[in-house]
Amino acid sequence: MHLKVVLRIVGFLLMMFSSTLAVPALLSSFVNDGVLQPFLIAFVVTLITGLVCWVPVRNDKQELRFRDGFLIVVLFWTVLALFGALPFVLLDKPDISITEAFFESMSGLTTTGATTLTGIDDLPMSIRYYRQQLQWLGGMGIIVLAVAVMPMLGVGGMQLYRAETPGPVKNSKLTPRIAETAKALWMIYLGLTIACMLGYLVAGMSLFDAITHSFSTVAIGGFSTHDASLGHFDNVAVYLVAMVFMLIAAMNFGMHFIAFRSKRVSHYLQDSESRVYLMTIGIACVVVVATLIYTKTMDSTSDAVLHGAFQVVSIATTTGFTTAQFSTWPVFLPALLIVLSVVGGCGGSTAGGMKVIRMLLLFKQGKREIEKLVHPNALITIKLNGKRIDDNVISAVWGFFSLYVFSFTLLALAMVGTGVDIITGFSAVTACLNNLGPGLGFVAENYQGLPSSAKWILSVAMLMGRLELFTLLVLLTRTYWRD
Repeated sequence: MHLKVVLRIVGFLLMMFSSTLAVPALLSSFVNDGVLQPFLIAFVVTLITGLVCWVPVRNDKQELRFRDGFLIVVLFWTVLALFGALPFVLLDKPDISITEAFFESMSGLTTTGATTLTGIDDLPMSIRYYRQQLQWLGGMGIIVLAVAVMPMLGVGGMQLYRAETPGPVKNSKLTPRIAETAKALWMIYLGLTIACMLGYLVAGMSLFDAITHSFSTVAIGGFSTHDASLGHFDNVAVYLVAMVFMLIAAMNFGMHFIAFRSKRVSHYLQDSESRVYLMTIGIACVVVVATLIYTKTMDSTSDAVLHGAFQVVSIATTTGFTTAQFSTWPVFLPALLIVLSVVGGCGGSTAGGMKVIRMLLLFKQGKREIEKLVHPNALITIKLNGKRIDDNVISAVWGFFSLYVFSFTLLALAMVGTGVDIITGFSAVTACLNNLGPGLGFVAENYQGLPSSAKWILSVAMLMGRLELFTLLVLLTRTYWRD
């Protein structure tokens, strides 16, 4: 373990994050909303801490090892959430506890969208902006941005990229150099954000709302500057823009890169994961809308189509925007929507959940096992997009699935142990572990009334979901800490 190089990089990343606090500070100064001081204090504390970590070891040129990347990523997300909570803690009004501030910061950076705040419409403008900015920074992963500038530190970035982007597609690079890959991803991310903002402006949002909601839409975050989320606008055009960009942001960014480079979109339909992703959302929309119409839950058929389709897209992509209180919908609809969040979006996207590619590989593996019961001596390979998938990848997917079930069970039992009811406990863990946000029961609207212990448990769940389990859990193994 190269602790000096770990400390040097974490310090550098903290200094990078401190610079982002200047934006809400400038906004607070411009609109004079009375919260300039908390942002200035947070900026100074974060910058000085970063310098204290970086300066003593700035000349250390040890090579960053792969295992160091795991520690840096986990440390950075944890420390970043802690320092990101400072502006909330330093506020005079509303009075936010350290637990709630850390929960809000972690929720923003992990793009979960779960909140403990109420009266969001009445919060200072700079605080409302800051919440959205946290999600935008966390969406693509500030670590990936750091990889783009890692050559400045004289170390390679592949270790961080692989630790930050776990899963079946983590070793694929869009360009020969990993720094160029990170830059390409961020350019696509920035381009989608600008396009989404323009779409919201055309749909009728104010400039402030368009910017802030484009942040949380493309990041698949779900935070809003209003208590009623996107339902505040009561605007069909706004809903349609949100649906389009949620669908795009939950698809593999590698596919977007290919589309940009080749100037064609036919490869989307040629990709197995993209087809299954779109088909799943399409079928879910039909089921939800048909049920809403049959049960006459909405005032009209058009409302059932609009709100039913919107909630399916929002929950299935793990964004968490709401236009209607889906937790009160009849029969199985609330459970169906929560289950959709478990699947989540595509691998290599800003979405949460287990990812469509893993579910697809699990299905293919299950199908293969059934076929082998009939033909036990047959050599049956699993293919994706016409290419054979190595058995090591299948084993990794099964390993992830087992860890997911085990982690979910422990977290859910721990939640119930804090005194909440079963529906609230299980749905809250599902929403946070899949980086969704809204749950069922007591957490259908917000998480404010939960015990402090429950909020810390859910903060861990959010981090585990954002890092897709392996990156965090590997630090708990004895093997990792052996030389």
